[in-house]
Amino acid sequence: MSTNKPVALLVAAAVYALAQPPARPGEKGRIVASHTAIEDSKEDPAAVDRGGKLFAEQCGRCHGNSAKGLDSGPNLIYSLLVLRDEKGALIAPVLRSGRPDQGMPKPDLTETQISDIVAWLHAQTYAADHRTTYAYLDVVTGDPKKGEAYFTGKCAACHSVKGDLAGVGSKFDPFTLQTRWVNPASAAGATSERAAVRVTVTLPSGQTFSGRLERISDFDVALRDPSGEYRSFTRDGAVPKVEITDPLKAHKELLREYKDADIHNVTAYLVTLK
Repeated sequence: MSTNKPVALLVAAAVYALAQPPARPGEKGRIVASHTAIEDSKEDPAAVDRGGKLFAEQCGRCHGNSAKGLDSGPNLIYSLLVLRDEKGALIAPVLRSGRPDQGMPKPDLTETQISDIVAWLHAQTYAADHRTTYAYLDVVTGDPKKGEAYFTGKCAACHSVKGDLAGVGSKFDPFTLQTRWVNPASAAGATSERAAVRVTVTLPSGQTFSGRLERISDFDVALRDPSGEYRSFTRDGAVPKVEITDPLKAHKELLREYKDADIHNVTAYLVTLK
């Protein structure tokens, strides 16, 4: 029996896990602030480009090349200091002196370099707040052998490369494929009955009602039965008995575990399944 409210998958999970510094001509494997985002953010494109390179070199080992954070450093894209910054008034002092008390050494940067990093951070925060300004590029940058190993250990119990995933690499472009496996709720048809969270409510009399879960809380549970009728039941602790079946449960749980490398590697493996 489960009384937990279903957890909605977020497309952003896939996006953030893959974000990288601004792409330069010929670069692949990145989802970046597009030229539109840079222009709309009013930052100098040349400064943004230089700042992206500098950030990766000077800050990427702790904050990630995309500034989305690592175990060793926080996400800067949603940092209040960065979001509230205007013309470097808040960011520049940190880049000049570091934060030794928090484990951040003083960077060896000139004032011009600091300005460039500030411009890059502003462009990234603008793009994060205006998702349609992202540029989606080639995402096949992982190791297919490592992806196969991950798939065997985490996915093969439910999926088969000769069954439901046969030829999947030929059916979708790499980015769509990646989005579908990381976030299957965003895939075409994910709102169908096949992907719906189901619930069975058993009353004290033994009578049962089953259907698509519409709502659940500590006080009530509601479903829509196969005929389309909406049914709602008051809850008092474990009465009535409530059993929930979520076909995407395993994927939702893995969202808490995925690392960038896992996503890249599995995608590289899946695109080989022609």
